[in-house]
Amino acid sequence: MNFDEILSHIGGFGKFQKILYVWICLPQILLAFHMLISVFTGAVPPHLCRSNNTTWALPASSDAFNFSLVTGPDGEPDLSCSAPGGVPSTPLAQLNHSTALALSDDHVTGVCQGGWEFSKETFHSTVATEWDLVCDNANLNNIGSSIYMFGLLVGAVLFGSLADKFGRRNIILVGLTIQSTFGVGAAFAPNFYIYVFLRFVVGTTISAVIMNAFVLGTEWTGSKHRMLAGIITDYFFGFGYITLAGLAYLIRDWRKLQLAISAPGFLFIFYIWVLPKSARWLMANQRNEEAMDLIRKAALMNGKPLQEDIEICQGYNDMVKMEERKKDTVIDLVRTPKMRRNSCIMFYLWFVNVLVYYGLSLNISDFGMNIYLTQLIFGLVEMPARTITLFTLNRSRRISQLVFLAVGGLACLLTIFIPDDLSIIRTVLAMVGKFGITASLSIVYVYSAEVFPTVIRQSGIGMGSMCARAGGVLAPIIYLLRGVSKNAPMVLFGLCTLLGAALTLLLPETAHQPLADTIEDVEGSSISEESEEGNMKPALYEECPTRNPDIII
Repeated sequence: MNFDEILSHIGGFGKFQKILYVWICLPQILLAFHMLISVFTGAVPPHLCRSNNTTWALPASSDAFNFSLVTGPDGEPDLSCSAPGGVPSTPLAQLNHSTALALSDDHVTGVCQGGWEFSKETFHSTVATEWDLVCDNANLNNIGSSIYMFGLLVGAVLFGSLADKFGRRNIILVGLTIQSTFGVGAAFAPNFYIYVFLRFVVGTTISAVIMNAFVLGTEWTGSKHRMLAGIITDYFFGFGYITLAGLAYLIRDWRKLQLAISAPGFLFIFYIWVLPKSARWLMANQRNEEAMDLIRKAALMNGKPLQEDIEICQGYNDMVKMEERKKDTVIDLVRTPKMRRNSCIMFYLWFVNVLVYYGLSLNISDFGMNIYLTQLIFGLVEMPARTITLFTLNRSRRISQLVFLAVGGLACLLTIFIPDDLSIIRTVLAMVGKFGITASLSIVYVYSAEVFPTVIRQSGIGMGSMCARAGGVLAPIIYLLRGVSKNAPMVLFGLCTLLGAALTLLLPETAHQPLADTIEDVEGSSISEESEEGNMKPALYEECPTRNPDIII
């Protein structure tokens, strides 16, 4: 009896697995906090250059000055990066709107040498206000976010290999410990560069926890319940998305907020005693006695105890023989025509989905509405977007992917035609775009698992995940294009997404089709003809890897 058969015998999603998923899902809330915290800690409030000229001095309290008075044609403060010159007859704090505009045109002298005065209407302090990440240093904020995203890429490579050697459970525990320690450390960072380094380390642990929690859960769950189990973890990430809005609203100081999202991670110390190891991993590493002890414990907890004389057949010898017979490599993803086409398109879909997902999620302040309310709305959108894919996927993978990408892309493009004063409409369109791209991201994992043949499926998904993380790295940098045009980021997001929708038409439909086992199956005349010849196994939806987009942030 192999492990899958035993899992079916003891219960694929019984009490043991349900409790396991509680332990797996709880950290997802904190992971969402760390992924999206820069929306608030890195925010740039309205600001004005503090002049050394006493006649231009701002009032003692920044709350006494209306930062909206001194504005340029596009609504951006003209005096935000330049020191005022000349000698006005009226104190700056008492200027009316028309006088302020005139003076901002006539009395700007150049570089700001006296520092900046920031509005405290929305934020008491942020990384930008503490270390003056505005004007010439404004790009550092976006670069810092990209370095954090690069940490996810490094963590996926580093902790992925370590997990195969030391086990899923151990890497999860180590990841949570490092994440909490360096997260708390970031709250006390003495300068921006140390802060970015600490955040980079936190980013590596995000991958460690997400990837291995996902694997640990699926390795203990029966094939019929893996998709439902994956959705549960998605919902907890969405719950963290929503909760962050309320937490940031209550805590307006960035150091206290960073501490508030990081310190609770130490509570997971009890996982040392409750988080089980992976029985599959133990078997793969010839630790059969430990594996049997865990299996018996799970069976007893599920109310389906095993017989004492049962034997486990690992099934790894057959896998080794298959690998010895023919070793397919990453090169095989692009070696043949159809595989090359399918692989390149899937890699692009991974890339563009994550690029736009985080491009919208990390820059909600651009839409003109209250930042806390927008964060709440974007979080609420996650739930129906992830749920609707359950109903559309069974009809068509290709059409589902195409439609949701098109919805996301069109919504992004439409925002550029909405005037700044219609912030509600802009936010609604952005919300629609977020809905479309979230649903598309949920689909791409399942779709790619079916497009790639069995012999290189893991390699294909791994390469796709790498492309996705590259999109995450570029997402914050894209907003540097606002220096060229304020609409440039949304135009780029919209066009890239629509290109992805068009390319989806070139992919094969895999819904209710047999899975390809070999590259020859993909390059054959058609999937249906190969199925008739008996060269493929039936494509049961439950056999596909669980879709879980959160494992790529």
